[in-house]
Amino acid sequence: MSILQIIRSLLTLIFAPFLTFLTSALTLIDVRWIRKSEFKAQIFPRYWGRSLCQLAAVRVIVEGMENIDPQQTYVFAGNHCSQYDIFSFQGYFPHDFRWIAKKELFRIPLFGQAMQQVGYIPIDRSHGRQALKSLDEAAKRIAAGSSVLIFPEGTRSADGILHEFKTGAVLLAIKAGVPIVPLGFNGSFEILPKGKFLPKNGTITIRIGQPIPTEHCKTGDKQELARNLHAAVENLLEERYLPD
Repeated sequence: MSILQIIRSLLTLIFAPFLTFLTSALTLIDVRWIRKSEFKAQIFPRYWGRSLCQLAAVRVIVEGMENIDPQQTYVFAGNHCSQYDIFSFQGYFPHDFRWIAKKELFRIPLFGQAMQQVGYIPIDRSHGRQALKSLDEAAKRIAAGSSVLIFPEGTRSADGILHEFKTGAVLLAIKAGVPIVPLGFNGSFEILPKGKFLPKNGTITIRIGQPIPTEHCKTGDKQELARNLHAAVENLLEERYLPD
């Protein structure tokens, strides 16, 4: 990295917690006392994502918006190999959506409250009755009109290669009765791989595939649908991210 890029990377690392705190505070103030609109408050997390990309000199390109209807509710699902998948999608994806996040994040002071106020959806990642209940509640929120993004691998890929998908994303789409849209994040791994702290500059290309319908699917179809989704995401990725 050049000296300039090292400085930009350090500034990103230093300012990220401050930007997160500021975004959370402004979101809460706006939703509770000013415009009182969950939809309008999305502007704050959008600026948060863009700021973190711009600080590190990360360019974001979104391809395939013609594949989706801006009025339709979707479950978006893609590969996950960097925190910059989150920053780039939050900052530059124009379709209205919410995050699916583990319930523990909602307990973080201020940050968790802001997530709740803008409609982010908690999910219990444990096993048993509570996990099923939280899945059903999330599906109801999606069916009511909240598009969401989820990473079916379950965690970031340590090598940048696309790994096997868990069935939670497709199960949510089936329960909600909405199409699931494959996404391909290209370039984010090189910018900030798992285990690294200083982002590099570069370009992230988010490719949007054709929606996969789920209205005629049953829960027993989840394995086949997960395989179809995996294949669709593969088609949106550059060769260096594909499994052998």
